Amino acid sequence: MQLPLFPLPAHILPGGRLALRVFESRYLRMVKDACLSGSGFGICMLNDKGDKDSNQHIYPIGTWVQIVDFNQLENGLLGLLVEGQSFFTVRDIVTDSDGLRIGECEIWSKSAQETQQNFDCQVLRERLKELFDLYPEFEALYEKPQFDDCRWVLYRWMEVLPVSPQQKQMFIEKRSLSAVYEYLQDLVR
Repeated sequence: MQLPLFPLPAHILPGGRLALRVFESRYLRMVKDACLSGSGFGICMLNDKGDKDSNQHIYPIGTWVQIVDFNQLENGLLGLLVEGQSFFTVRDIVTDSDGLRIGECEIWSKSAQETQQNFDCQVLRERLKELFDLYPEFEALYEKPQFDDCRWVLYRWMEVLPVSPQQKQMFIEKRSLSAVYEYLQDLVR
């Protein structure tokens, strides 16, 4: 599947929501095409050590997103609300004449995304609810938070963890939530 890529320092995982401001013409074109085709686009984390000319500044695992809502912001920019659908791996990247990067991507099947484990997420769930209470703008992204879904809770923690994109890529690449779960358990103890 070919996806236009939107590289960001932040990341979104399946089930997550992210508010974006779009102003560059290449990304306005990406949004227009995504709306017309219903295909969405890919969000990838930036690798600050990677070479931009050879597209090595884009980490290879991203999240395919769909546009949930859009509006014009007070400053005239386009505001988007996107929701993560599935992980993908970028196999190749070409750069269009306007600078928009298009990735040849392999969308991960649901079964390939990670091994499901039975975790006791009660403490992580409660801490995430506290985080939502502290940051109403984060809470406002989710009409129906899925606090009863341990995977959803772990993914939201991965999005907000103050760890490097390289570390987040490593967690995702393992396709197992157990490493994330153990890491988070150590943080909240």
